[in-house]
Amino acid sequence: MDGKYYSSERSVQLLISLLKQHGIKKIVASPGTTNLSFVASLQQDEWFEVYSSVDERSAAYLACGMAEESGEPVVLSCTGATASRNYIPGLTEAYYRKLPVLAVTSTQDISRIGHHIAQVIDRRVIQNDIALLSEYIPATDDSVKEWSNTVRINCALLELRHRGGGPVHLNMETTYSRDYSVRELPQARMIRRVMPKDLFPELPKGRVAVVVGTHRKFTDPETAALDAFCSTYDAVVFTDHTSGYKGKYRVPVSILSSQEKDYCDLVSMDLLIHIGEVSGGYIGMRPQEVWRVNPDGALRDTYRKLTCVFEMEERAFFERYADTASAGRQGYLDACREELRAIWAKVPKSALPFSNVWIAHETAGRIPEGSVLFLGILNTLRTWNYFDLPDSVYGYANTGGFGIDGYISSFMGASWVYPDKLYFCVAGDLAFFYDMNVLGNRHVGRNVRILLVNNGKGTEFRNYMHPGAAFGEAADDYIAAAGHYGNKSRQLVRHYAEDLGYEYLSAENKEDYLRQLDRFLAPGLTDRPMLFEVFTDSRDESDAIRIMNNLNVSTKGVLKEAMKSVVGEKGKEMIKKVMGR
Repeated sequence: MDGKYYSSERSVQLLISLLKQHGIKKIVASPGTTNLSFVASLQQDEWFEVYSSVDERSAAYLACGMAEESGEPVVLSCTGATASRNYIPGLTEAYYRKLPVLAVTSTQDISRIGHHIAQVIDRRVIQNDIALLSEYIPATDDSVKEWSNTVRINCALLELRHRGGGPVHLNMETTYSRDYSVRELPQARMIRRVMPKDLFPELPKGRVAVVVGTHRKFTDPETAALDAFCSTYDAVVFTDHTSGYKGKYRVPVSILSSQEKDYCDLVSMDLLIHIGEVSGGYIGMRPQEVWRVNPDGALRDTYRKLTCVFEMEERAFFERYADTASAGRQGYLDACREELRAIWAKVPKSALPFSNVWIAHETAGRIPEGSVLFLGILNTLRTWNYFDLPDSVYGYANTGGFGIDGYISSFMGASWVYPDKLYFCVAGDLAFFYDMNVLGNRHVGRNVRILLVNNGKGTEFRNYMHPGAAFGEAADDYIAAAGHYGNKSRQLVRHYAEDLGYEYLSAENKEDYLRQLDRFLAPGLTDRPMLFEVFTDSRDESDAIRIMNNLNVSTKGVLKEAMKSVVGEKGKEMIKKVMGR
């Protein structure tokens, strides 16, 4: 093709780049227009072995034979309309023989489905036994789609050989571009999967950190393995209250990463190792590269810098890399601790309004040893993550589905497991009333302590940084759902709790709260479960968070905020490039 190079379609470039990086070179192409930009780009690249088959049914079986004989994955490419339907018999064969065949079916924009547009058929759902995985790759026309498509293509290519392997399907949208002027193929971000018996990559040079999302409580051997890893590489472990890790290198980083006018260098690192599940801490990180370690082996690209997924237990990973004879370096940890001490010293206790923030400040560090703390999502989890808990207190939150509809029940269920251990729950009023029926369950024990922060609405939607705040008082009508459930009645919850046999406490201000706090935090079981209702105001809640998010100010941080206010959401990627990590 004289003067013809790669297609300008970014999705085509991503797929070709990742095929090359994953070592997949055998192609069986069938003629057509919808797949033209992909096939024309392939045929000018001598790295690929391209074969032609007019008959798609035959092409799929050809791919089966090639994959079986060579032991390599084989790619199929066809146009739109019914061409792809002819792949079904061959892909069925590949499925049951676990042959790595990648069927790339090209498609028009799927919004055209169902509108009597020529050659448009619906491939959004496929049969159960023709592919291990089916992904739709839309046209790559912005940075978000580029990130998503990169992950999806990597996932598809890895699945070809994952756990025995088999066929995979990509339904790739084309824009029918006639521009083939791209001489140098841009390199897409490759993601590797490492299994326990594979050759492990070397850690990159530079700063290393671990971030833990929601995680079950670490066992002693798991903690020892992670601590040994951190000692070897001068690493730290960034956590929130749901992370389950209480080892030597723990850094409760939320208060540092939430500063709006500061650019915290501690959350910039060359390698971030991501373990655990969904975090409610909204911990901002700026890694150059991310490795995820999890037995599920899934590509979960939270920080959009994923390059390796280790499908194994965390302990095995950390033991593989740790050097137990190392000297025990902790310069990074010392720097983090120094920053934490400095920012906690700036918290203006007397200036903080009576709010969930102030309550957390006064209460978090005093939770009795050996207790369990359940935290509501969003406002409660955010504000309590500003402060640390005692080492023997473990925290939980319903961050999986991330709803308000059942975390008091989750808390109550947990309290039944160890009746002699104290269980504390901090709940907002909407979540409390949503799930209040569990308070009347006959199995409720004397180890239950509930702190109800009642501001008469979903105060999250009135916080200054929330989109709902733009509506001011009008947000209360339908966005923040104010005025329900007695509208901060001083009697409703009292009667309900006392009639169910709870000890009821209440507070309207700081003085009231401090008078009742010793009783609420009394160690050991009491005669009855407790419910402590605290009445706050949404304006105070918002003001307190604003104070906490502006404790540190730096020139770089102020510049970052100023640029964001000028360029808006779409300019965030530009800011990252201008300011570096």
